[in-house]
Amino acid sequence: MKQKNNILFYGDPHGHYGELISAVERLSPAAVVILGDLGLKEPLEQALATIVDKTELWFIHGNHDTDTDEYYDFSFGCELAHRNLHGRVVDIAGIKIAGLGGVFRGKVWHPSFNDGVPKWDTRENYMHCQPSIIKRNSQRYGGLPRQHNSCIWPEDVARLSQLQADILVTHEAPSCHPHGFDVLDTLAMSLGVKRIFHGHHHEDYHSDIGSDEHLVLVDGVALAKCKNELGETV
Repeated sequence: MKQKNNILFYGDPHGHYGELISAVERLSPAAVVILGDLGLKEPLEQALATIVDKTELWFIHGNHDTDTDEYYDFSFGCELAHRNLHGRVVDIAGIKIAGLGGVFRGKVWHPSFNDGVPKWDTRENYMHCQPSIIKRNSQRYGGLPRQHNSCIWPEDVARLSQLQADILVTHEAPSCHPHGFDVLDTLAMSLGVKRIFHGHHHEDYHSDIGSDEHLVLVDGVALAKCKNELGETV
């Protein structure tokens, strides 16, 4: 039987990693997933140097991880950048985890604006129509304005929806939260997940979406706090 603390989910750190380090040292999990807004003052592998060899470190980015060049470089450009789960499904400690970092923004796509129709569906289309922006950002940020790297793009959701997973981790919340989104419910159903863990709102709560035929449990994780795979705060 898989241990209930095999994977820990850590709510938005905003630079505070003491609870995570303590939990790893106490519980020896196989892996940790950080739910965005890392708030780094140094590269992630340095901020977590005391536990980097004790567990697998994974993360998704949040909206604040593109606020400054420093935040961007220390997350998107760190040695652990390949552990960003955004836009893919990875088998972590025997569990398939899908990741969707970032937030909805009207400059790209916001489900509450324009009847939910995206302004841009792909990064390629955006950059094709913004040659001056491409030239200005060609050496940094993947050619995009820095902040657009923490936007949710329709192409990311579309790609994920073709895959299958056990757990979905997001920065934004699904519809069970007052500031959540139905589109994440739809994504969860397409993925076939049984549980969602999300950050962003710094709230510890349990809820669910879906129906009796496919019930998805939802856990919001509080600011710099850990939950295990059962949604228990540890």
